[in-house]
Amino acid sequence: MRKEGGSKVSYTMAAHVDAFGPERAPAPRRPRDCNPIGRSVSLHPHRRMKSLTATVPAILDQLATLADPTRSRIMLLLERYELTVSELCVISQLPQSTVSRHLKALVDAGWIAARAEGTSHLYAMSRHEADAAARRLWLLVREQVGGTPAAVQDERRLQSALAERRTKSQAFFSSSAGQWDRMRDELFGEQFHLAALGAFINPGWTVGDLGCGTGQVTAALAPFVARVIAVDASPPMLEAARKRLEGLDTVDLRRGELEALPVDDEHLDAATMMLVLHHVPEPGRALADVARALKPAGRLILVDMLPHDRESYRQQMGHVWLGFGDAQLRGLLAGAGFESVRIVPLVPDPRVKGPALFVATASRRA
Repeated sequence: MRKEGGSKVSYTMAAHVDAFGPERAPAPRRPRDCNPIGRSVSLHPHRRMKSLTATVPAILDQLATLADPTRSRIMLLLERYELTVSELCVISQLPQSTVSRHLKALVDAGWIAARAEGTSHLYAMSRHEADAAARRLWLLVREQVGGTPAAVQDERRLQSALAERRTKSQAFFSSSAGQWDRMRDELFGEQFHLAALGAFINPGWTVGDLGCGTGQVTAALAPFVARVIAVDASPPMLEAARKRLEGLDTVDLRRGELEALPVDDEHLDAATMMLVLHHVPEPGRALADVARALKPAGRLILVDMLPHDRESYRQQMGHVWLGFGDAQLRGLLAGAGFESVRIVPLVPDPRVKGPALFVATASRRA
């Protein structure tokens, strides 16, 4: 600052310019958000790339997965058969690490699926079942890859692997044939196959287990039908049945005599009488009441003893009848209103001591 004519004149800016020289004077600051080219510039290019790749069609990912020749070979094998990793290694003649790596890629892409079986995993093709576009793509790839020398060799080794499976299975049964029944019984029990036959029954049926005793037959029927009405005249038997059948919501336990069943007319779709008719003083009357409770054409299954001479059963177990002959039973069933009677003797179990049994089936007249 200097005085001139008694006036004070400010030279602050001039002094600043003189100090730095005209060419070095600082330019005015531009605001941070000012862009000289008039558009925004992203400092995060990966975000922009991500938004672009999100629109890539899925078929390109599918193509990338199938582009590897080894994966295409594996797909050819798994399209028709479930195979383990070890079987794929033998067929493709590749190390386990390589096969496992390609399997993982195919699983991740949804082309194949795995399921556990014991300590192994079985792989099979899955994606084409739900994805029509992927299926069309695979058909095109299969057409191109299926005839290659590598694929042809894989097919031959595949047949050898399948033959090896059969050989192992046949070897097992050849060595175990004499012990198979015992082995199966030890693993699964003696009656698993009989219990499974309940699946033949119409699931909407109401079935009467007449003379149910402790509820053994009721327990076998209950999982397969809408309702089981179990009837017995003995309170102790019903109490034992109640304990056995606890938790089965489809079971209805009722006390009653076979000659006067506590069941409404034409209420049952089917009925069973298992080793009970020989206890009934009037079997014809009991069978007539069963027919009353059955719907027209309702079915009856009756199991009892063939004729025998064990008089001691009368005193020891209260048997009224020492079995039933063919003609006798047919007459009883016909007189009670049944038709289409069939009687089949059951093969005796060599381990048991009782008389031989039969099973009779019949339908109520419509």
